[in-house]
Amino acid sequence: MLEEILQIQSSFSSEIEDVDSLSKLTTLREKYLSRKRGLITLLMKELQNVPGGERRELGQSLNVLKAKVENAIEKREKELASLALDRRLEADRIDFTLPGNQRPLGHLHPLTQVRMEIEDIFASLGYSIEDGPEIETAYYNFEALNLPEHHPARDTQDTFYVSDSLLLRTHTSPIQIRTMEKQRPPLRIICPGRVYRRDNPDATHSPVFHQIEGLAVDTGITFRDFKGTLEYFLKRFFTEQTRVRFRPSYFGFTEPSAEIDISCVFCSGKGCRVCKMSGWIEVLGAGMVDPAVFSFVNYDPEEYAGFAFGLGIERFAMIKYSINNIQYFFENDVRFLEQF
Repeated sequence: MLEEILQIQSSFSSEIEDVDSLSKLTTLREKYLSRKRGLITLLMKELQNVPGGERRELGQSLNVLKAKVENAIEKREKELASLALDRRLEADRIDFTLPGNQRPLGHLHPLTQVRMEIEDIFASLGYSIEDGPEIETAYYNFEALNLPEHHPARDTQDTFYVSDSLLLRTHTSPIQIRTMEKQRPPLRIICPGRVYRRDNPDATHSPVFHQIEGLAVDTGITFRDFKGTLEYFLKRFFTEQTRVRFRPSYFGFTEPSAEIDISCVFCSGKGCRVCKMSGWIEVLGAGMVDPAVFSFVNYDPEEYAGFAFGLGIERFAMIKYSINNIQYFFENDVRFLEQF
């Protein structure tokens, strides 16, 4: 039996040097220390057949061998675990000398860019920016703007009504009334915001779009001030070479009223498909504030005069950037948005 002990010790020492994985180490442990078929376990069971004089000495030798095998396996297990950790860390190692991954940066939506550009122009003229609710009362959206109960603009085919007296605002002009109720002249404001109308979506219409309404009220304001302000704005926004013309029109809250055209930016006024060969593009409506509107805010029309205007942000963006479909602004297509 002593020769068997020495032989097991020699073979184990040789085999453990070749173990290079935890799975192989488990197999080696089973071979020598398994409770049923382990080589050392089987020798210990044979001790009962050894004469009493030799049993004690052989038993001590076997215990020493078993302890050496267990310690060697435990040591090798730690070494293999350490090697596995080193390999994993090496695989996950970050090379800080490599260039980083360039992530695309976002930017402002083109409608936001146009709105801010318009706001900056009017801010340079001393206009402040006002805001108001998107769910409005019929009074502020229509009546106080000199649009009586049976006016066509109040038709349910054109307006989203929430109730008999509440609706989604169809323009941002109600903000002008709310501001005039709180402030006395002189007054110069613009009112940007989202508005709603019952329009079927197509290349030039959307049920949700954005407007900027403007208002100036003071003593001594004339049509000349109105005309000069809007000409200055349009030339600043487009180009100094832009020509501007005023055509008589009608709006319930201004009198006199005008539609304002600019020379076509696509053909420089020569005539093209966009301007329908006229050389002009309509961009906004405006006029002198109707004295009837002042009566709703307790302004004396004998003392004060003013002008008001309204424009569509989408329309200005489409003209400025040569966009032929308003739906592009709302589809969130990155291929479109990243061009701005």
